[in-house]
Amino acid sequence: MEIQIDPHTLERAEERGTNEEEIKDVIRTGFSLPAKYERPGKAKIYEFKQNRLNRYFEQKRVEVFYTIEGDIIVTVTVYVFYGKWEEAA
Repeated sequence: MEIQIDPHTLERAEERGTNEEEIKDVIRTGFSLPAKYERPGKAKIYEFKQNRLNRYFEQKRVEVFYTIEGDIIVTVTVYVFYGKWEEAA
């Protein structure tokens, strides 16, 4: 399936600390999330081991919400959370 990344998603990605490559990776290989507003979502946890906003974080969790229009996945938004998760689902 083709993945179309909405400009709004790319703006949020830059602000929140992710990029187009990770967004596509989350959609292709991430684990499913419960639907918000009847939109599917996927998430993936990445090793981060860096500072962000003057704090050190072991990992980041990228969540992507999207719609499916025919055979095209269209992103709606992306969220990024920083911390440490016990186990990647």
